[in-house]
Amino acid sequence: MSALPIAIAVPPQTTTTPTSARWPPVIWALLLTTFAVRAGGFVYPFLSYRLDGLHLTSSVASIVLAVFGAGWLVGQVLCGWLADRIGRRATLAGAMLLAATTFPVLAQVHTTVALIAAAAVSGAVYDAPRPVIAAMVADVIPDEAGRAKANGWRHFATNVGAATTGAVGGALAGRTGIPTLFWVNGAVCAVIAVLVLWVLPRATRTAVVEHGGYREAITDPRLWVLWLASLLTLIPVGALFSALPLMMAADGLDAAAYGWTQVTSAVAVVAISPLLNPLLARRAARPHAMVGPLALSGLVLGAGIGSAGLASTTLGYSAAAFLAVPGEIVAFVAAGDIVNRIAPLHARATYAGIWGTTLAAAIMCAPALAGWSLTHGGSELAALTTLTCGLLGAAVCLPLHGLLRRPHTQTVELP
Repeated sequence: MSALPIAIAVPPQTTTTPTSARWPPVIWALLLTTFAVRAGGFVYPFLSYRLDGLHLTSSVASIVLAVFGAGWLVGQVLCGWLADRIGRRATLAGAMLLAATTFPVLAQVHTTVALIAAAAVSGAVYDAPRPVIAAMVADVIPDEAGRAKANGWRHFATNVGAATTGAVGGALAGRTGIPTLFWVNGAVCAVIAVLVLWVLPRATRTAVVEHGGYREAITDPRLWVLWLASLLTLIPVGALFSALPLMMAADGLDAAAYGWTQVTSAVAVVAISPLLNPLLARRAARPHAMVGPLALSGLVLGAGIGSAGLASTTLGYSAAAFLAVPGEIVAFVAAGDIVNRIAPLHARATYAGIWGTTLAAAIMCAPALAGWSLTHGGSELAALTTLTCGLLGAAVCLPLHGLLRRPHTQTVELP
């Protein structure tokens, strides 16, 4: 007899298990992995310099960068799906071993075809740990408050790692050359792969179901409305790395001035995260998902980065970067809370992977939007479009709130 599809109503997932004051060792290992991946992640921030050193035309360099971004987007979905199918540990170790092989190739090849192929694979594995680690945190920590707290510190580790990447990479690039940085990135990934196989327990793998979780994910309207809200909210984060330097250059400020905005942003993360994380953990302990904080983060990010349109000095731009940091922290924690609540147990990494594409998409959209705005209206229009993205992200949270409050219908098959 063929399987019979039956629709059942599933109430919104809530967890009331009290938060443990101490994390198991695996969480600390995941936080350390998060930091190490980003601290040694020289490939993406220095890829433009690598291409410039090859004296490529601007069109070819743009294609390579676009392919890297497309690989990043696809890699989030693929790694999330694999983590649910073959296990977290195997997927994370495999992605890091592939990165250890591919990054040195990207450092050495010169032909256009080879660069495009290496960029595609490198992009796919560059941020591969994100959905896997997100799912592992949800596997290990049983309560939403504890997960929110861990995700807050994951974001902290990511930002401290990114600051380390800029500082160390900038210091070494002139002495060793850009290709050496790519080799170092590959070596870091190789070490991470070995540590993952050695330290992480096999028990972090969830049970594999016959059809996996991709069908639930692609037909879940809650996930896609969250995806849209997150993309709009995170475009201002992407603008911090694309629109901001262009706006500062238009005001006659050099790269050193832009570097101070990044230092300010990193200092703000270090200072604000310890204050915000306990508050976010307490909010996550409530029965309803963190849709309100996500909407608020869109407003803060849009206004914070948008205020750069009023700046003309290094201090003014640094202040804009500082103002955006609370919104960035809240956005990642709130979105992670919503993903954890809506994802079926067997599809946690798949859901996390699909949501993870929002960051890659935002990084791809932000420079295009910034370039159009600066061409047609200058810094004022760039600031306005950034603010508008934040406002639209907050607005999309309204239908998301409605979807999360209603029981969700899933289709299951009975023999």
